[in-house]
Amino acid sequence: MASAAALGLTSARDLWEELNDSPVWQDRIFYTLAGLFGLVGLVALIQLIRIECRVPEYGWTTQKVFHFLNFIVNAVRSLVFVFRRNVQKLRPEVIQHILLDLPGLAFFTTYALLVLFWAEIYYQARGQSTDGLRPGFFVINAGIYALQIILWLLLWWMPVHGLLVLSKIFVAGVSLFAALGFLVYGGRLYLMLRRFPVESRGRRKKLGEVGYVTTICFSCFLIRCVMLCFNAFDKAADLDVLNHPVLNFLYYLLVEILPSALVLFILRKLPPKRDLGQYHPIR
Repeated sequence: MASAAALGLTSARDLWEELNDSPVWQDRIFYTLAGLFGLVGLVALIQLIRIECRVPEYGWTTQKVFHFLNFIVNAVRSLVFVFRRNVQKLRPEVIQHILLDLPGLAFFTTYALLVLFWAEIYYQARGQSTDGLRPGFFVINAGIYALQIILWLLLWWMPVHGLLVLSKIFVAGVSLFAALGFLVYGGRLYLMLRRFPVESRGRRKKLGEVGYVTTICFSCFLIRCVMLCFNAFDKAADLDVLNHPVLNFLYYLLVEILPSALVLFILRKLPPKRDLGQYHPIR
């Protein structure tokens, strides 16, 4: 039994190494990722167009911006993986990190919009002011992008391994921050909806939406945080090299492709036509 298990483990390891070291399989996996990202981006674009056709007079609402950013993130990821080998050859090396990491920050901004939207609903339902939420959202995002740009400039000026580790840990921290945001505001909104005394199909559906999206987004950002920590300190978990295509596939499938596809499916309902005064565009 022990020898059979050891043989199976050895075979699995050999297969893993064969896939990782094969340029053919590297290209297949990267093109598969490009196709999946492109498909998710196309779904987000189609949904954006449907929403715009339904409520063209309301400008850039939170829902429209969310789908637009989803399209941009997935389209850029798709292009990066189509030209993954060319990206690996770019110099200075910091350009590679920008192309691989910037869509991840944009992914954070995209889903932070949901946290902002839920926080506004929660505080409005409790009769509390929401005046500071949107400015806070923009300040937090501006601070995150500014710090990341500073790290990239330092990495360009002084390309040492310690700065690269610091940059990866920073993105991991941003992911943990996003996970906690979903846990706090998604959890609060979910509990508030559960306390509503009126039972209705709409309430149950909204309760399910908030619960599912909170669970999906909290999990994906937490997994991203853990994986980026391993990525920073363990060469075997490096996501920024060509010879780890299987790890790339599993990572991006779990932290971006599946979560985005599931959230787009759960939030697929079009907004109802309503009075102009009831709908608030992003300002």
